[in-house]
Amino acid sequence: MAKRIRVRAPELIGKGGWINTGDREPGLAELRGRIVIVDFWTFCCVNCLHVLDELRELEEKHQDTVVVIGVHSPKFVHEAEHQAVVDAVERYGVAHPVLDDPELATWKQYAVRAWPTLVVIDPEGYVVAQHAGEGHVHAIERLVTELEAEHEAKGTLRRGDGPYVAPEPEPTDLRFPGKALVLPGGTFLVSDTTRHQLVELAADGESVVRRIGSGARGFGDGTAATAAFNEPQGLALLEDGSVVVADTVNHALRRLHLGSGEVTTLAGTGRQWWQGSPTAGPAREIDLSSPWDVALFGGQVWIAMAGVHQLWVYDPVEEAVAVAAGTTNEGLVDGPGAEAWFAQPSGLAATADRLWLADSETSALRWVDLDGAVHTAVGTGLFDFGHRDGAADEALFQHPLGVTALPDGSVAVSDTYNHALRRYDPATGEVTTLATDLREPSDAVLVGEDIVVVESARHRLTRLKLPEEAVKVASVAHRTQRAATEVAPGELRLDVIFQAPAGQKLDTRYGPSTRLLVSSTPPELLLSGGGADSDLSRTLHLDAAVEEGVLHVSAMAASCDDDPANAYPACHVHQQDWGVPVRLTAEGTDRLPLVLAGMDDAGRDDADGDDA
Repeated sequence: MAKRIRVRAPELIGKGGWINTGDREPGLAELRGRIVIVDFWTFCCVNCLHVLDELRELEEKHQDTVVVIGVHSPKFVHEAEHQAVVDAVERYGVAHPVLDDPELATWKQYAVRAWPTLVVIDPEGYVVAQHAGEGHVHAIERLVTELEAEHEAKGTLRRGDGPYVAPEPEPTDLRFPGKALVLPGGTFLVSDTTRHQLVELAADGESVVRRIGSGARGFGDGTAATAAFNEPQGLALLEDGSVVVADTVNHALRRLHLGSGEVTTLAGTGRQWWQGSPTAGPAREIDLSSPWDVALFGGQVWIAMAGVHQLWVYDPVEEAVAVAAGTTNEGLVDGPGAEAWFAQPSGLAATADRLWLADSETSALRWVDLDGAVHTAVGTGLFDFGHRDGAADEALFQHPLGVTALPDGSVAVSDTYNHALRRYDPATGEVTTLATDLREPSDAVLVGEDIVVVESARHRLTRLKLPEEAVKVASVAHRTQRAATEVAPGELRLDVIFQAPAGQKLDTRYGPSTRLLVSSTPPELLLSGGGADSDLSRTLHLDAAVEEGVLHVSAMAASCDDDPANAYPACHVHQQDWGVPVRLTAEGTDRLPLVLAGMDDAGRDDADGDDA
């Protein structure tokens, strides 16, 4: 394969400035001689959070040759606030420099199209690989090893410490708490997410009674002092009096025995679920993916499986798990559970006949009925959000993470990126605002006539009276701001470009090894060419009467190691979802190429799933 033309890496620029550098502004010239991995991410995106976790081992193993630089590229308005980025860097334990790029300047310079995207820059300052999506670290580490050997031999590799400067820890009792639960004795159990612990607080919501977990990131059962969690989130009280914990980054459900403080594992293997993995079976043998919240509904523990945009269930009697709703496609589609689409479900609350859920990436409030059908109360899709009260079909949230059932049948929504507590009343179909000036509320629980809110970015629980009338706020509506691709009306050729990584071949043993799914917002934009097929190229017909919209593209390809001597080759699923804003103009292009697997200049690459 012919080598690509070498491209000098553009400089890293962003109006928000640098985080984790001790107020210094490192440039690429300063990093010459090191292998630089640029991680384009945004903190709302669960796939971006997966990549942060994937990079940890590589950063540690190659700490004297590799420098990881995060470039924070916001989707939501709140994510363009510098303090919110600073908070997210601490919240998720990001141990490398991060450039805050609120205007997407560096994103545009590197022609990035999706979150997350990883770019590898060699010690001489040239881009040698670009990977969209998650699951690429094994391929990148192989490339890093090759670059180390090549540039060591050339004398262009420089070893040593990087520009990362660790921030000073803050002495708060809680640090970015996620979810809360009122225990039978009136105390609160809180997931102290950033410190990898559970904390029991007294009835005042402030005094620490005890801590559960060692406080070190890890995955281990044991006593309250020795058990290990990894960014725990959701909590639910089981009928036997124990608590089930969504241990998010461990991709597991854990059980806390309240009396003894003993922690055991209910479900999950510690490995992340990938396409092709089993979706039902004995709970301790099935992989999960970023469980974010849990709730007891219909005798089963329902799981907001944010990492794969689904709802799963855990059966405490059978000790088994299974998918309950969702296809793994990201979006907002109602209907029977097997056909519904979600987008990072992150909060659950059960009543007798409904399971309410906060579907964060669509800024939506949704619910599941007793028959398993999915409905939307508030929300329109992936790219519309804001703070607007009123009728449900016009109301807007911004990336809510929590939902709480209220005694009158209405629900409170922890409207996280609007820093507000909102209320939806099914009887009237109206959305109102209960409280503002909260800081990233992520959950709330009822205590008598009060509601206690988890103010995640203020590291505390805040008690509020449920007011008789909602606070009135000015309506604000937003649409995700990304440069639209100008396309011609009529026929548009969509080509998803995929080549199996070196040493692999397409897996056709069980039929077609590829799949392409296309839809649009609004639906009227796409006259024909939507739906699913196995061909990665197709012709779309766009309605000239629709001036702009979004093309939703989901592509998948399967490949296996090409080694005739290996009777059981390892196989890989490569998947990516794009949301491509388009504007129809007569001068626009008639072809839209999307790269499922980018290749470096030696033809080396791999690709798996992503959130676009």
